[in-house]
Amino acid sequence: MRGLMQDSPLTIDTIFRHVEQHFGDATIATNSPKGVTRTTYADWAQRTRRLGGVLDTLGISADGRVGTFGWNSQRHLELYFAAPCTGRVLHTLNIRLFPEQLTYIANHAEDEVVFVDRSVFPLFWPLVDTMTTVRHVVVMEDGGDAEIPDDPRISDYETLLAQAEPVDFDVRDEGLAASMCYTSGTTGNPKGVVYSHRSTVLHTMAVLSPNAFGLSVRDVAMPVVPMFHANAWGIAQAAPAAGSALVFPGPMMQPEALANLIVDEGVTFTAGVPTIWQGVLPHLAGREHKLRDIGCGGSAVPKALSEAYREQVGLPILQAWGMTETSPVASSGVLPRRFEDADDTTKAERRARAGIPLFGVEARIVDADSLEAQPWDDTATGELQVRGPWCAKEYYNPDAGVELSTADGWMKTGDVAAMDVDGSIRIADRTKDLIKSGGEWISSVDLENAIMSHPKVAEAAVVGVPHPKWDERPLACVVLKPGEEATEDEILEHLKPLVAKWWLPDAVEFIDEVPKTSVGKFSKKTLREKFAEYSLPS
Repeated sequence: MRGLMQDSPLTIDTIFRHVEQHFGDATIATNSPKGVTRTTYADWAQRTRRLGGVLDTLGISADGRVGTFGWNSQRHLELYFAAPCTGRVLHTLNIRLFPEQLTYIANHAEDEVVFVDRSVFPLFWPLVDTMTTVRHVVVMEDGGDAEIPDDPRISDYETLLAQAEPVDFDVRDEGLAASMCYTSGTTGNPKGVVYSHRSTVLHTMAVLSPNAFGLSVRDVAMPVVPMFHANAWGIAQAAPAAGSALVFPGPMMQPEALANLIVDEGVTFTAGVPTIWQGVLPHLAGREHKLRDIGCGGSAVPKALSEAYREQVGLPILQAWGMTETSPVASSGVLPRRFEDADDTTKAERRARAGIPLFGVEARIVDADSLEAQPWDDTATGELQVRGPWCAKEYYNPDAGVELSTADGWMKTGDVAAMDVDGSIRIADRTKDLIKSGGEWISSVDLENAIMSHPKVAEAAVVGVPHPKWDERPLACVVLKPGEEATEDEILEHLKPLVAKWWLPDAVEFIDEVPKTSVGKFSKKTLREKFAEYSLPS
């Protein structure tokens, strides 16, 4: 016997119509060097329909890839909906990638048009002739002052919008591609992840749940995580779906500007990577605000940072876990009921975990050698694997030999993890970042968190360097807080009660800054290359 319910496709135009019809008076604010601009969802919706007409006018093919190269803004949000709601595919280009990676990605995705913020136009334009399928470049004003050359391929966003007719949105096939995002390419070429309408709508519903971001019509949401980084963690779809007001930082990503925006705009929910919140903390501490949650992910949230926010801002950081391949949010650090009355130390330990999978995602850990599932005892570790309707099955036209899924349908994450009795995930490390010393594994993440609990330390990254006897030994690269001084012995003495003796780094290097990837994560690849010939003390 089959159910007798309507078979209504899960498509992004349903989100669009919902916010257009029910939350037109909610506001969208965008910051820029010239100040904050404001509009309503009602006006945004009309502009988005006209933008659909622009894509027709430009002759973008029915499933053409629509590239974006810009900051978080109202115009970027218009593109987030106009492209998929007309059957095209949104492709967000990461403005922080190396030029050769940008060329590779635009050509691999076959972008036909790229919408570029004026402030980052100088980064993009020198590459346009290397992008073989790009026929149009549309410049969006964001307060930047870059000069725009006289070239027939270039158009002005607002001029095109004023000349276009609004179009209806009616996507019938939920399996159609809606958007593309490429991994940051820390190993090999960047890899394309293609999200469907169905996966995006289901991910939106999951992100809206109280165990995730819990957005509602009462919220003012500010995605600090870039819209070119894994769909801005779903906030760009979830906030409109809930009728939440939106605040976009635009190009004003300086820590003080972000803190001021949180306070001045009454932001209740925001999200970004740990390095962002590290910079914002001194500008937000002690100020009146309306925040109820600060979402954080992309890399492990140092317990010391979360606790600093609890003490100085009044709420700890909410850790979430995911990756480009999981749309990206797959788990969140909500506390199971049995920890409600736990002491602050225990709660802090729990919040430092990747947390419990959101409803819709299943997770397991598998031994790398035997491929057997490991017990949920918080001790056994293995590769974390996930499955669910917003987890990728395979990459878009991948390089030879690149496989994302196992034979039995689980997605390989490359993270080494343990799970406890609740199924809460504790990320031990990325597979490539584990340090193998004397045949035993050392977690660089655990070491970094222990080092960053030192009151003088701002950042720390640990990498393995060659050792003639032990294969690899840990090298700690430490950034001190401004005005602080410390010695190697001081750092090691701090670590002794926190980690196993054989985990202690063989050396400590004090550096000015930990290099970052294009999405703000620690670039351990860069550090490994820098210290490849490092001579450890005997």
